[in-house]
Amino acid sequence: MTRPAAPLSDIIVLDRTHVLAGPYCSLTLAQLGATIIKVERPGTGDDTRAFPPFVDGESAYFRGLNHSKRSIALDLKSAPDRAIFDRLLARADVLLENDRPGVMDRLGYGWNTLRATHPRLIYGAVSGFGQTGPEALKPAYDMVVQARGGVMSMTGEKGREPVRVGASVGDIVAGMVLAQGILAALYDRERTGLGQRVDVAMLDCQLAILEHAVAMVAAGLAPPGPSGARHPSITPFETFHAEDGLFVIAAGNDALFTKLAHTLNHPEWAEDPRFATNPARCEHARLLKRMIELETLHHPAARWIATFEAAGIPTGPIQNVAEAMADPQILARNMVIEVEGRNGGPSQKAAGNPLKMSRLPDPSTRPPAPALDGDRSAILAWLDGAGDI
Repeated sequence: MTRPAAPLSDIIVLDRTHVLAGPYCSLTLAQLGATIIKVERPGTGDDTRAFPPFVDGESAYFRGLNHSKRSIALDLKSAPDRAIFDRLLARADVLLENDRPGVMDRLGYGWNTLRATHPRLIYGAVSGFGQTGPEALKPAYDMVVQARGGVMSMTGEKGREPVRVGASVGDIVAGMVLAQGILAALYDRERTGLGQRVDVAMLDCQLAILEHAVAMVAAGLAPPGPSGARHPSITPFETFHAEDGLFVIAAGNDALFTKLAHTLNHPEWAEDPRFATNPARCEHARLLKRMIELETLHHPAARWIATFEAAGIPTGPIQNVAEAMADPQILARNMVIEVEGRNGGPSQKAAGNPLKMSRLPDPSTRPPAPALDGDRSAILAWLDGAGDI
């Protein structure tokens, strides 16, 4: 049987983004079948082409974020290159950019210009602070928005300096939200025939992911501070010491806590007023942690994980990234894929597509990341009607 086309197989995206937030969005769209034409700076291209480590002379970082895309290098201050970009715009469904507000306007490709000349075009813009507001023109990186958006204030251990989340959630969450907005705009265009601008600010997205913290402040409580691995509103929901190291327990409701108490041979805990309800357990979280660890310290983490899993209690090991990439469940979900090398070069492992759809192809290998300007001839031929890309 012929596999169905991917959902976005007829969508052309001009991707004028670089580094992480924008490329993460365009990678998401590529994995849904869109054709991504990455428009890069001549000579240097995307900044991440120079990010270590390198595999066969190419940035592993760049390859992991930009596989399955095409590249053309265009200088939008050059008349011949502008002519090519104009032809691409005439064929594109989506334009992505992550410049500071005003840059595309000065180049003559801002939203207010393009909405008049290309009414069906969807214009996706991601920036540190968005297209509006008193600080829209300020530069920002992931670290800045994690700090300013409240995330760093609650990350780390109590009494110690705030720490940045290890993954670049400032960029990645913004890229995810931008992809959602692009999909919604494409759906809306089916009804209205009109494109629109999708404006995503990295700072906005940081506040949007602080679900319990925003609720606490809204309820008149003090903003939460660092709590290590512990969830501030659910107990027990953190790391625990076993004989040979740490593992996690996430007993997210009273029924699970009752199971935990019975599994640890302390059924009386479930009736203890200090622990019988989640609010009470949160109030006595430190005491409960000590009591649980008086039991878990007697056996290795693997034994406790097996015991708790058998009882239906959410638990798990704390794995490093290499261990996670070898996890049988992750592998079974095709979440570690091979990105092919160009010209027969070595392949590279990368994260797979977490969006699994019954009609979406999910191959275990993906096309290589493009060489800078490596698809110019094919793209120009496609514009001339002499082939596909």
